[in-house]
Formats: sequence, structure tokens, C-alpha cells
Amino acid sequence: MDFKTGPLMYGLAAGVIVFVIAQSLFFMAKAWKRGREIGIPPEKLKQTVVSSMLFTLAPAVSIFATVLALASALGIVLPWIRLSVIGNLAYETVAAESALDVFGSSVAEPITDPERFSTVAWAMTIGSCFPLVLLPVFCKKIHKAMGKVTSKSKSANALGNILGTAAFIGIISAFIAKSVASAPKDGQHAGFMSVATLISAMVFTIALDYLCRKKELKKLEPFVLPIAMFGAMGIAILLTQVLPVGISQYVWR
Repeated sequence: MDFKTGPLMYGLAAGVIVFVIAQSLFFMAKAWKRGREIGIPPEKLKQTVVSSMLFTLAPAVSIFATVLALASALGIVLPWIRLSVIGNLAYETVAAESALDVFGSSVAEPITDPERFSTVAWAMTIGSCFPLVLLPVFCKKIHKAMGKVTSKSKSANALGNILGTAAFIGIISAFIAKSVASAPKDGQHAGFMSVATLISAMVFTIALDYLCRKKELKKLEPFVLPIAMFGAMGIAILLTQVLPVGISQYVWR
């Protein structure tokens, strides 16, 4: 039996998910009770519950896509546990890649060694615990200090925006570089399919962003990321099926 999908892993997943659902129901019941105490009509409360449920659909699709993206290497259960609590594609992938890099492999390869699997699980879990500890303690102070600095002048405010944008572009650039120039020593091969998938995701994102801005489809905005991810996956599968093997499997690194 595969240790990544054994009874222990499913038992851990069931415990985590039951806890998350119970916590959600507890706070929903408390919020409903408090809403009735302050005089909010039941119809308004029901409308709020329905709109909240609909609002969670887009993040849920993104989470599902992330689980599928990591399942080939980690199995379905560990990503399911991780993303049922806290996490996203950028963090979970980087954490897993960083841990596996020590062993000379990557998430592009299925993990067959329990030691590597355990290392990845600890790296993903411990790393995500720090924000839960640090943010309540330091976030207010940091936000207050940044507010003082950026409010002093327009140039300081502009510099803050530039630094934030630069950090985001740096993260995106790292993923692009892996698609274009990953080497075999990294456990990955940059080639036709990696670049084709990258370009497909970019085209889907640009097209969806155009629809959101020009056609004023604001409700589509939360679904841009998951649609682009699934669209790029679909294009990759299609190209693999229709193109000659010499093209679809061509790599230069």
C-alpha cells in the first residue's frame, strides 16, 4: 500500500476536515445568534449566508487546482490536508520544492521515499505556522509604522507601492524561469511543453482580464486564476495527445 494514501493519512485528513467544518459551523451559529440579538432580519441573514457560500466557490476551485497540481508528487491526501486549513499554490509549491531540492528532486517527480515525504510535510506545515504566530503579534505595529512612513510624502508612498509590485514580479519571474530554463539537476526539464503551458496560462489570464475590465464582468474576477490554471492544463494535455512525440517531449535543458 502506498504510504501517501494509507489509512493513517486518510485518518489525519478526516480529523482535520471534521475540525474545520465543526469550527465553521460553530462560528456561523454564533454569528447567526448575534445577528438576531442586534435585530438583523432572518431574510438578511439568509442572504448573507448564501452570498458567502457563493463567494467561496472561486477560492475552492483554486484550491482544488492546487491539490491536483501537487497530487502527482505528494499524493492526494497531504495537499488535501494542507489546503483544508491554510495555504495556496505559490506557498505550497515553493515549500515543497525547497524541501525536495535538498534531496535533488522536485514536485515534478512522484515521491517514493517516506523520508522525503515527511520532510516535505514538515516544511509545508511549519512554514505556514509562522504567519499565524507573527501576524497577531507584529502585524499591527508593522502596519502602523508603514502607514507613518508612507503618509509623510507622496514619494515614500510611491516607493512602498514599487517595492510591493517588485516583490510580486520577482515571485512570478521565478516560476517563469523554471518553465524556460529548468535544468535536469533541478529535477525538471525546460522544453516545448513547459513553455507552451506557460504561454497558454498567460493567454487565458490576459483574455479573462480583458473581459473583466472591458466587459465589466466583475463576478468573473475571482475565477480568473483557476480558469487560467485549468485551461493551461487542458492545452498541455491536448498538445501531448495531438503533437508528435518528438515535439511534445522536446527539451533543451
